[in-house]
Amino acid sequence: MGTYDEEAAVGAVLDDVDRVTDGRAEVVCVDGSSDRTPEIARERGARVVEQEPRGYGVAVRAALRAADRPIVVTTDCDDTYPMEKLPDFLAAVNDGADVVSGDRLYHGAGAMPAFNRAGNRAFALLASALTGGRVHDTTTGMRAYRREVVESIEWTENTGLSAELLIRPLMRGYAVREEPIPYRERAGETKLDPLSGGAAIAKSIVKVGLEERLR
Repeated sequence: MGTYDEEAAVGAVLDDVDRVTDGRAEVVCVDGSSDRTPEIARERGARVVEQEPRGYGVAVRAALRAADRPIVVTTDCDDTYPMEKLPDFLAAVNDGADVVSGDRLYHGAGAMPAFNRAGNRAFALLASALTGGRVHDTTTGMRAYRREVVESIEWTENTGLSAELLIRPLMRGYAVREEPIPYRERAGETKLDPLSGGAAIAKSIVKVGLEERLR
C-alpha cells in the first residue's frame, strides 16, 4: 500500500485485511503522510516504510519491492475496495492466474464520481485498442500478482503505474484475469486532480502500450 494522509480510513482497511486473512498477511505501507496514518498503521501491525511524497507510482513501486511473499496484493487505503474479495484473488492466483485485477466498473461503480467513471471507461477503451484485447478497468488499485511478475518487469510510470501494472503483463503473455468487485465511496479527501491526473494516466497508457508493441 502507498499511503498519504489516510488516517480516516487506514485503520478500517488494515482491520479488514487482518480479518479476512486470519492475521496471516504481511502488510507494507510506504508512507509520506503528515497526519497519523503511519502511527495507525504501526498500531495495526503493518510495516511502515517512510519516504518523502513523490507520487503514487513511486510509493506503490517501493511497496511492491519491500514485500517478500510469493503473492503480492496492492490496494488503496481509502476504504473503497472490498477486502473480503482477497481470498478470491488469492485463490485465482493459486489456480493459475499471474495477475488478478479488480474490475470496479463491472457493477457500475456508482460510488465513483461520474467524471471519474467516464474517464476510467475511456482509459479502458484506449488500453483495449493498444493491447488488442478487452480491458475493463486499467486504473484499479486492487490487484494480486505472482511475485515473479513483479520482479521480472521494469516499472517506469508514476501517476500511471496502475495502468502499467496491468498493460505490461497483459502484453507479455502473462495470465491476467479481471475480477468484478464492488466499489465504495472513499473515506477522506481524494489527492488526485481528475484533469491533470487523467491526462497523465492517458499519456502513460499510450506510452506503455506503444513500448510493449515495439518491444
